Amino acid sequence: MRLTLCNEVVRGLAFPQQCGWAASLGYAGLELAPFTLDATAPHLLPGSARIALRRAAAEAGIGITGLHWLLLAPEGLSITTADPARRARTLDVMQRLVGLAADLGAGLLVHGSPAQRRLEAEGDAGRAEATLARAGEWAADAGLIYCLEPLAARETNWASTVAEAVAIVRRIGNPALRTMLDVAAAGNGEAEPVVALLDRWLPTELLAHIHLNDRNRRAPGQGGDRFAPILAALRRHSYAGFCGVEPFDYRPDGPGCAAFAAGHLSGILRALEDAA
Repeated sequence: MRLTLCNEVVRGLAFPQQCGWAASLGYAGLELAPFTLDATAPHLLPGSARIALRRAAAEAGIGITGLHWLLLAPEGLSITTADPARRARTLDVMQRLVGLAADLGAGLLVHGSPAQRRLEAEGDAGRAEATLARAGEWAADAGLIYCLEPLAARETNWASTVAEAVAIVRRIGNPALRTMLDVAAAGNGEAEPVVALLDRWLPTELLAHIHLNDRNRRAPGQGGDRFAPILAALRRHSYAGFCGVEPFDYRPDGPGCAAFAAGHLSGILRALEDAA
């Protein structure tokens, strides 16, 4: 179980500084939001820039563990659209982002992007599922995992619970396509507590990633959610993947928020080790 920092938290820093700061706090890597790399066309990032990003992470002693928040840039993307041109553009961006992840040495992609997956018309759900199936094929070809992220119903109306996401993934039936759990989304949208969800779904091996954040959208330890039972559940099920720290409300600021989360979670992990 290793901590990785979602890099938009420290996007005010140059990328080498992001890597250095994360490493100094004990994070094993950075999970990148593509829009932080290029605000208009991150899927077209040139090869030289990809090499530079990977080198900066390596020099800091960390990895680039994944990509998330995939479809914010470029504007106008949708996995549900019936418009052929818009759909083709979305598919092209997604395929190129899988290539970007592979070039950066990342192991997975997390498909959240709630605004780009809203169901608004008949047929939208089928188009969303077909698009996800294509993404799973590209990920399999690249040796990566593509995760559908369940998000609370107040954010999106497709795959708003882990059970719904699992059902989609099972229908598609591609081992490279899995789901994950975001603590804030689960806290704001699931009927069961997070620990119960982990106990239910981790044994299926369909949960390939975890995002750690409080349901108040701040860092772990900055709200009412208790993370010791969550980390204990992950340990109990021998979860060996990454836990991405993904707050949205940065207190006191991005770097300070990243530091607080690292200290809080590392302290819990040490206590669990001592108690073992």
